[in-house]
Amino acid sequence: MSHTSDALDWQQGLIATNLLVIGYNAWVGYLGGNRGVIVCSTNSPAIGVAGETFQVHFIPRNCLAAFLNAWLAAPDTVILRHHFMNAHILSAVDTYNPTTEVLLLLESFNQATFFYLKNLPITPPQCYEQVCKRWTEFQPQSNFLGDTNPNRLTY
Repeated sequence: MSHTSDALDWQQGLIATNLLVIGYNAWVGYLGGNRGVIVCSTNSPAIGVAGETFQVHFIPRNCLAAFLNAWLAAPDTVILRHHFMNAHILSAVDTYNPTTEVLLLLESFNQATFFYLKNLPITPPQCYEQVCKRWTEFQPQSNFLGDTNPNRLTY
């Protein structure tokens, strides 16, 4: 297996394991009135009794160009997967279906990978419903990290 294949396997495993939280955050961001991208960095996990948690942010479309210019232009960040450029990511945000798809930028060390998640086994609105029904299962992570935003979960 190649190094790139191993990295994608690990990243896809992380996404599969945390799809409820990713979909929840994507739907909450969209309900705020905006299309956008979920951004997660695995560089600074918090370690607790529940294991590792990572900060997740929803970047709305109207802030995304500036965010991408600053984040991806950093000399130590390389974007992987077919060398997506900012214009491609912005175009994807303009055209994705927020009720069935999620856009994710996943940062690991000095690399960022863009995922356009389609054909999901559970839609973002269904993720939202499931998390809301099981809110207490997710709450300890938010409280452990000192996150005061009741609508954003970490994974």
